[in-house]
Amino acid sequence: MTVIAGAACSSTVLFGSREGGATRPSLAQYNGLKAGENMQMGSGGARASGFVSTTAPKCRTIRAMASPTVSAPKREKDPKKRVVITGMGLVSVFGNDIDTFYNKLLEGESGISLINRFDASDFSVRFGGQIHNFSTKGYIDGKNDRRLDDCWRYCLVAGRRALEDANLGTEVLEKMDRTKIGVLVGTGMGGLTAFSNGVEALIQKGHKKITPFFIPYSITNMGSALLAIDTGLMGPNYSISTACATANYCFYAAANHIRRGEADIMVAGGTEAAIIPTGVGGFIACRALSQRNDEPQKASRPWDKSRDGFVMGEGSGVLIMESLEHAMKRGATIIAEYLGGAITCDAHHMTDPRSDGLGVSSCITKSLEDAKVSPEEVNYINAHATSTLAGDLAEVSAVKKVFKDTSEIKMNGTKSLIGHGLGAAGGLEAIATIKAINTGWLHPTINQENLEPAVTIDTVPNVKKKHEVNVAISNSFGFGGHNSVVVFAPFTP
Repeated sequence: MTVIAGAACSSTVLFGSREGGATRPSLAQYNGLKAGENMQMGSGGARASGFVSTTAPKCRTIRAMASPTVSAPKREKDPKKRVVITGMGLVSVFGNDIDTFYNKLLEGESGISLINRFDASDFSVRFGGQIHNFSTKGYIDGKNDRRLDDCWRYCLVAGRRALEDANLGTEVLEKMDRTKIGVLVGTGMGGLTAFSNGVEALIQKGHKKITPFFIPYSITNMGSALLAIDTGLMGPNYSISTACATANYCFYAAANHIRRGEADIMVAGGTEAAIIPTGVGGFIACRALSQRNDEPQKASRPWDKSRDGFVMGEGSGVLIMESLEHAMKRGATIIAEYLGGAITCDAHHMTDPRSDGLGVSSCITKSLEDAKVSPEEVNYINAHATSTLAGDLAEVSAVKKVFKDTSEIKMNGTKSLIGHGLGAAGGLEAIATIKAINTGWLHPTINQENLEPAVTIDTVPNVKKKHEVNVAISNSFGFGGHNSVVVFAPFTP
């Protein structure tokens, strides 16, 4: 995840660190996640003693042709190719109800708490956006509920609730052509609990004690598969795993299936459940997490000078994406319109960002071109904003490259309230973006106490704001240089 991604999406390089005399690889963020960890950058890239990874190559010069600015491009008119949102479903730290979720965001309530799912007392990070008191009642039977990894439990509940929200319950689906309804719910890390338990069984008891569910419940495609098995949806079905950019990649691909006529409806989004010892310990080893254990609810603070890393979150966010023609034929309630999106790659380094920021700024530009929207029409950005030192500022820099006048733009960070949901982040943030469109209210970016001088865009600090959204973009970026941007707007016939 490029530097813009932060977190599992932060700009990092590999260094050797010593513990007990042994050298082991760890991750240190470019410009440092902690004060005093800055690296010296020269024309040849990053250098430091104990460097164990290949040096990030100097950015190759790429000549990009500027597209002519058009004040009002003509948007798609074909109802077969227009993609609308007809349902939303989620599992979040604030529960499974969409309105409750967004009302909590508007109130500026933090969902961050101390971890109690496992004994984290020996961990240097002991808090996160952990979901408490989650129930699958009415959606998953008892036997499967006990077997399933939380990643798939979240996916099934969010997916089924999205279908219900779109008036696509079991009886309705049985009367439809389900070969034209697909599922594309991705995850960054998959069934991490199932995987961890399988490895533990192997080490402690031998291979004969590994459960037969080890592989099926670990692999990343199982969320889409289980949801399709549960609902009989036989259209395009697979998963995408691009770290913290996952959900946006799924929205982009799902919309293209509809535009090409391969599906009438796509159930798309992201799911993640990594707040377990393996997940938390792994990100601690990356030195990517905030260590503000004494003030967990103040730990996620995008663009604030005292930010020190991201806060882990979890959950699932799913949208029902549908061709306008199909939605109108069945009399569906249209919540918003997906105008377009884009995906790009920095093609630079496993964790380091491009120094010229071309990957991210070009992704924003391409998303607007796909949506047939001019930069001047955009007035709301749901930012990736993970609360990492380098990532937050890099995203702002890329935004400024595309939007020359940001005086009318408002930009907030959902992760300040619920933490970083990794592969689920884009799904939850898409729902927050659409709720902003529907309600005319933007949730605050909390913990804004000492804003970075470079951040001259209105970040909706600490208190919600009334704002009529014209066109919104939602950004997600991930390790590997994966960049993704999706564009939403109010639906107009």
